[in-house]
Amino acid sequence: MKKNKTAQGCLVNAVVVAVLFAGAQALTAALGSTNGFKLVAAPCLWQCCYLVILAASLNLVLGFLGQLSLGHCGFMAIGAYAAALISLACERAGVFSDKKDAMFLVVLIGCILAAGLLSALVGLLVGIPALRLKGDYLAIITLGFGMIIVNIINNLPFCGQDGLSEGSASASLYKSGLGFGTKAKVSFLWVAILTAIVCMAMMFLFIRSKYGRAIKAIRDDEIAASASGINVSFYKILTFVYSAFFAGVAGALYACANATLSTSSFAFTNGGILNSTFVVVMVVLGGMGSLTGSAVAAVVMFLVNYQIKNGAWVALLPAAVQGVFTYPMLVYAVVLIVVILFRPRGIFGTYEFSLINLPADLKRFRAGKAAEKAERKGVRAHA
Repeated sequence: MKKNKTAQGCLVNAVVVAVLFAGAQALTAALGSTNGFKLVAAPCLWQCCYLVILAASLNLVLGFLGQLSLGHCGFMAIGAYAAALISLACERAGVFSDKKDAMFLVVLIGCILAAGLLSALVGLLVGIPALRLKGDYLAIITLGFGMIIVNIINNLPFCGQDGLSEGSASASLYKSGLGFGTKAKVSFLWVAILTAIVCMAMMFLFIRSKYGRAIKAIRDDEIAASASGINVSFYKILTFVYSAFFAGVAGALYACANATLSTSSFAFTNGGILNSTFVVVMVVLGGMGSLTGSAVAAVVMFLVNYQIKNGAWVALLPAAVQGVFTYPMLVYAVVLIVVILFRPRGIFGTYEFSLINLPADLKRFRAGKAAEKAERKGVRAHA
């Protein structure tokens, strides 16, 4: 009976993934001929895809394992530069001639996988010593790792010369490597959407497996989990490596979505949309322990960032208020403070939502919110 139920669940999940992908393809085909989609929607969807993967992958460590990591963008930088270097090497070796070549799709998929695997390998090397620490000490060492990786990329000899000089990728990436122009972003949008769907499905399967139950037990009480026979060190490193893999995949999509690369984009705080602070805000906003919340928060935070930089409504605000929106990090900090004050567990908390059980999930979510409200009232009355 259990095997039949598992097989039925896998089949339903596969059908849902296929339907989502078919819907995305239909939307791309329907809107691909309009100028508005080419100029705005396609680049935005590319960014949403890699932000969703990045936020969900950090949630594996921060929300489900309960370990604070502030160097997640370092793994993304490794994936981005690995994919860029491999694509440029393949182009110079004559593996493909242009982005219309059939071999380019093979190279693109290979670059995405290679970026994830290299990031996972570095995650293993960093995780073995780093995860011996806890709390603030782990945050500090991962923050240091993010800074170190930027300097290493800037000084690696094979990252220099003809296109990747001093850690920055020139327009040669745009012309011959992974960097996509607007037309290419529309043509290969299905790759970004399919990658995001597959990555989210893999993370959901991981969390709902015995490995996911083990890391949740470690988060709740590490001593009790160890006493129950759970290999705490193994599961910590496994989760860290698994998370780093998806951060590398997100980096490969970032390399595709941008004509140039710069290590400054992956710094701890750079004032832009890609920094470890922004990713942590996405995870906390969505809910530490909810992959659904991470996906929703990534899209919401991208839209907030996009509106801050491009929204015409900002010009309608008083001059004194407009000055605030010239500092996006200030806006993110305010959002984070408000969420922590009024919704400490994030918008979704630890709840997950699926298309199959959406009514039941919504009912459970409302019941949980009602219980939390009653608990707060009881605490106030007791005080």
